[in-house]
This record gives sequence, C-alpha cells and structure tokens, in this order.
Amino acid sequence: MESLRLIGNWPVTAAAAVVVRRDGTTAGSYGPGGRRFELASVTKPLSAYAVLVGYEEGVFELDDPAGPQGSTIRHLLAHTSGLAFDEHTVVAAPGTRRVYSNAGFEVLGETLARAAGMPFAEYLRQAVLEPLGMSGTSLPGSPAAGGVSTAEDLARFAAELQAPRLLHPSTVAAATSVVFPGLKGVLPGYGHQNPNDWGLGFEIRDGKSPHWTGSLSSPGTFGHFGQSGTFLWVDPAAGAACAVLTDRAFGPWALPLWPQLTDAVLTELQG
Repeated sequence: MESLRLIGNWPVTAAAAVVVRRDGTTAGSYGPGGRRFELASVTKPLSAYAVLVGYEEGVFELDDPAGPQGSTIRHLLAHTSGLAFDEHTVVAAPGTRRVYSNAGFEVLGETLARAAGMPFAEYLRQAVLEPLGMSGTSLPGSPAAGGVSTAEDLARFAAELQAPRLLHPSTVAAATSVVFPGLKGVLPGYGHQNPNDWGLGFEIRDGKSPHWTGSLSSPGTFGHFGQSGTFLWVDPAAGAACAVLTDRAFGPWALPLWPQLTDAVLTELQG
C-alpha cells in the first residue's frame, strides 16, 4: 500500500506495519515483518484475549470478584475497578470512573494464573499465541505492558479479531463494544475524555477527540496504542485492521503522524 510509505518519513530508526482485511488477507505491509518490537500497552489486548479464553473455558466468570472490594474481572478488563494507574491503590469506587490501570491488568494476570494453575504467560502462549501461530510473540514481563511481538504476528491477531476462531464471535463483539458506558476518564497522552469508552481490554474510538486514530475512523473502531510507539486498530466499517510497531517511544511526534497514516490507509482501502 502506498499509504504505508508515509512511515518512511517518521522520526524513527526502525518500524514495521501491516494492514489486514476482514478475510485475513494482507492489504499491505512495511518494514521487517519478523522483527520483534516491544509492545508496551498493545500487550493488553493480547492479555485480555487470554482472559476471555479463560472465561469461555470456564476458568472463571466475568462477574467473579477480583481486585478491590466490589470489583470484578469485568471491571478490571474495562478499567473501572478503581485501581490507580501503576499502583495497587484504590482511587475510585468500582464502576464509577474510567481509571486506566496497568495495576488492574496485573491483577487480571494473577487471577487467571491462580484459577488456571499455571503462569499467566504460559496460559497466554497455550490459549492464544500458539493456536494463532504467533511464534515471534512472548510475554517476558507484565500482562499490562510487557509483551514483545512482530508485525507478522499482529497481522495474525488482527485477522482473529475480525473473524474469531479462538473465541465465540459474540464474546469478541461484547469485548469490542462499550462496557460501563458514559464514564469519564483520562486517555493517556490525550487527556480527559467524556465519555472515555472502553470494551473489555480494547479501547473504543467513538467520538473521542483528540485521538490516535484518524478523522475517517468509524466510531466502532477498537484497539490500543503503546508507549513504545506502537498501535493496533480494527475498523469494522472499513473491514480492515492496521498494526504499526516502531522503536521510538510515543510522544508529540506521533500526535499528527498516526492519524495522518490512519486516514491515508482508510482512503486507500476505499479505493
């Protein structure tokens, strides 16, 4: 895709990208598809998928208690448990505010590990990575932000999100729809959003402004970005997904360039 060539003008030393259609075919790619990059918070959708597999396998129910008093697995996935960003400190009552929380995803990992009787990284490998053929992906660190992957592997995950095989389509639909609607919150790097809508481990585009996706992105677009300079979005209206990995930490440089790329990709897909 010509649109992906825009990445060549970005202030990064290494980058890889891929665009995947709804049918799982690759619409375009850029850079070394097999190079491993740190995912940062793009780890969260992978971890959430493992948690949802655990739910479907009967390891636990989404409304089972987990985290602070009154919180559930559903609250943790949707960043409404009340746990602080990076500390196991309660800053809000469950379900009252969207508090983006790495700590919450660490609790999710611990909860699944206890219930399944194996380390979270191993459950992720067996439940998600191995079945999808994501051999270049691993979780050496936190379920919140410790993953490493490749553009080729994220293409496989993007295909799964658009045509689920590991989860029932209704589970993926619920995870990529707004959960606990109408809650205010801060989208890291983009400030206060009202509402700050999320699904179960996936951020929902809706009408957020400013945002890391494009002006042409549909409200139903879902995904995640990472502080390591990475992002993954799926736009159901466009019937496509895009993953971009770079070696430069997220910062002001990305604010205009990521939406520009997204809009260019969507324009090219529309032909």
